[in-house]
Amino acid sequence: MKSIKKWSGFSLLEVLAVATMVGILAAIVIPRFTGSNDIAKYRVRDHYRTTINKAVEEWYIAKGKWPLNDLSDIGADPNYLPEGIPINPVDNKKFSLNATTHRVN
Repeated sequence: MKSIKKWSGFSLLEVLAVATMVGILAAIVIPRFTGSNDIAKYRVRDHYRTTINKAVEEWYIAKGKWPLNDLSDIGADPNYLPEGIPINPVDNKKFSLNATTHRVN
């Protein structure tokens, strides 16, 4: 008597179902990771702005005048910003001071 070979493996429907589930999970998870990076950059930028604005106010109290708009003088003084003026992580540009409000742009 001949024995019938039994095929082992996955059917096409099973493979398609798993591929669909993986695709759905990837569509949900990947945007969350890329979006969280942007949120972190905005939070760091806001922290830098607060730190620089505080240093600008301390500079004004100590010296009686506002720092230059490009913040080069306050950035060179380690008493106010020991690590120098940070770069804006959102657009990779230097922070500057608004000449009217004397706040960081």
